[in-house]
Amino acid sequence: MQLRPLLAKFDALASCLQSPLLLVIRLYWGWSFAQTGWGKLMNLERTTAFFTELGLPMPKLNAIAAGSTECFGGLLLAVGLFARPASVPLIFTMIVAYATADKEAAQAIFSDPDKFLGAAPFLFLLASLVVLAFGPGKLSLDALLFRKPAAGA
Repeated sequence: MQLRPLLAKFDALASCLQSPLLLVIRLYWGWSFAQTGWGKLMNLERTTAFFTELGLPMPKLNAIAAGSTECFGGLLLAVGLFARPASVPLIFTMIVAYATADKEAAQAIFSDPDKFLGAAPFLFLLASLVVLAFGPGKLSLDALLFRKPAAGA
């Protein structure tokens, strides 16, 4: 019995999980981004005060930018519309979150990886990186709206 045909069948079967997994990641983390961003925008004074404490320049403008990016970028991520481009500002926002609000965790990336992995921005960052790298999957508005026509059609 040859191993190659069994591995090919296993790979084909496992590949069927790709789009459903991407859908779950997008829905959960996109909606979580949207809720977090909405919370920032609806509590703008509190968010501005927090950004002031962090020493961010133009804290109100940055609060509006971060909240809008998370809210609207998260919605785009959730439905899978312009998902890859939307993931870029979300990634940037999470890197800024690490650099400002979770500085200790960011500095501990190699010395104490558990601290880095346990920080609030980590899973948001990971979900955004997954969508950037693999796309939104076949169960997305991107796939529906921007499907390439079949050859010869």
